[in-house]
Amino acid sequence: MMTHQTTVPHTMQPMNAEKRHRIFARLRDANPDPRTELVYRTPFELLIAVMLSAQATDRSVNQATAGLFACADTPEAILALGEDGLKSHIRTIGLFNTKARHILQTCALLIERHDGAVPRDRAALEALPGVGRKTANVILNTAFGEPTMAVDTHIFRVANRTGLAPGKTPAAVEQGLLDRVPDEFLQDAHHWLILHGRYVCTARKPRCPECLIADLCDYPDKTPSN
Repeated sequence: MMTHQTTVPHTMQPMNAEKRHRIFARLRDANPDPRTELVYRTPFELLIAVMLSAQATDRSVNQATAGLFACADTPEAILALGEDGLKSHIRTIGLFNTKARHILQTCALLIERHDGAVPRDRAALEALPGVGRKTANVILNTAFGEPTMAVDTHIFRVANRTGLAPGKTPAAVEQGLLDRVPDEFLQDAHHWLILHGRYVCTARKPRCPECLIADLCDYPDKTPSN
């Protein structure tokens, strides 16, 4: 999940409930079964992929983990690789030295504290090296089906631009979305908003003429049609 700085308005008022419902209904109609673009088979593989995804694209992570998971797909197997062995698989990813150290520490703690399993508990997840609130939310939502909201740069931008949940910090946007997204959409809202920000509501030139919610969006500086 590549990150970058995005300037967004913070004075916009949150939109009304009827508009919010219509936005998510359209997103659901267009993509009824949204999924992360990270490739994984188990909660452990997802955890490692998300840890690697900071300041990296999902595509680059998938390229690295294809080889890694083919030979090491458990905490024990990754520890057996050692630091040099792990780095040989992930050196194409930014910050791979730090990420390798965190992954090895996390694998050791998963074995020590959780019998090698990924815990379904926010506090336990956030206690793992290299795992913050956003990563924990991704795991809880995607691996365990919890209705959480992992606010990355894409969700932060979309929530502010559209008026869905304006906020000056990721934590404020997260809480705003949890409070305002209708319950029937909350489980999948994380994926819809990430994909919308990644492919339509892009940072430098949002593709407003192609946007399926443009008429419901409160962003005042929409990209005009050519």
